[in-house]
Amino acid sequence: MGVTEILRHIPHIYASYRRLVRSLRRNRPDIAILIDFPDVNFRLAKHLHRAGVPVVWLVSPQLWAWKRSRLRWVQERVDKMLVIFPFEEPFYRSRGVDAEFIGHPLLHPRAQPSLATYSPQQNHIEYAEKYGLDPAKTWIALLPGSRWKEIRANLPALHELAMSDLIATAANETTFDGHRISTPRDPSAHTRYEFLLPVASTIKSTDLEAFINQLNREHLKYFGPEASSIRLTLVTGPDAAREVLTHARASVVASGTATVLAAIVGNPFVVVYRVSPLTFALARRLVRYPEEFPNMADASGNQPVAMPNLIAARRIVPELLQSRFTAANVASELAPLLMEGPEREAQIAALANLRQQLEAPDDPTQQPLDRAAEIVLDLLETQPLPGSQA
Repeated sequence: MGVTEILRHIPHIYASYRRLVRSLRRNRPDIAILIDFPDVNFRLAKHLHRAGVPVVWLVSPQLWAWKRSRLRWVQERVDKMLVIFPFEEPFYRSRGVDAEFIGHPLLHPRAQPSLATYSPQQNHIEYAEKYGLDPAKTWIALLPGSRWKEIRANLPALHELAMSDLIATAANETTFDGHRISTPRDPSAHTRYEFLLPVASTIKSTDLEAFINQLNREHLKYFGPEASSIRLTLVTGPDAAREVLTHARASVVASGTATVLAAIVGNPFVVVYRVSPLTFALARRLVRYPEEFPNMADASGNQPVAMPNLIAARRIVPELLQSRFTAANVASELAPLLMEGPEREAQIAALANLRQQLEAPDDPTQQPLDRAAEIVLDLLETQPLPGSQA
């Protein structure tokens, strides 16, 4: 991430890339499977195509959002594009690319065999005991991102949300006395909630704890000693995000892959994200969805960025970006999702439908990566290359 962070690594990266290209020339493979990583893989595909090696690309670069000029490279260098979002297959096929939607890999986690028998309802008390949670309270998941740059940008507002009584105030019933609408304030209402924060594998728990302690010191000056009882419970493990989303009543999720996971789990959520003003301005200019996408611009002219909204072709989850991403705004959007009511029911129903859209069309029970393997084997059988060495 970043520019200066990458510059000092460029000699090593380039040297490694050249070694890879030389190895392909020495030991020509029967087939190549390129996964995501467009900045390297587009160049690698050019060498493979020139050598007559069939190229399968798994997880499409987001050419439907920006850098559409690279589409010609896909048309020239990629024999089969395997996509994990349903709208990507017609996008590519209408532009002359042999593409197939295989389903989303997050639907069928391979990480832990125990997940096959995992029952969150039966294990709620056990989960509470494991992390020192109060099972009688409402649990809210906070997913600020998997990179430090994202955590520094997103976590302070989420920490403020947890420290304040904003959620409780937004969730309280209002009364009308004939002259004005009022919401009764309960100073201890915010203690009804527990906040769970899964630790991404890219982040050290000790570093995250230190950052949270820094936020504690800053926010206690504003919220007073009553907020000292509020803590963010860090959850670790290879499937921490899925577990937390499964147990939480609702969640706040930074835009990215985690939004797809939250949708698959079916946990109602609000999407948030913040970048530098310059980055946001550039993104608004560069991101252009294709004509087959419906216009979903908000009042400010911003198109949605959350993948669940793009897949559904309508705004099914609230998005709070840039200046709209404040603790108060998150509380207003989150409160209806915590209570039984039409907003919560509507989003849960929309997420269930979206989960079905992410399933492979021919066999919803099949592992998407198993389907990818079948396609590769079929290509090897139908396009044998005599004399290959690998």
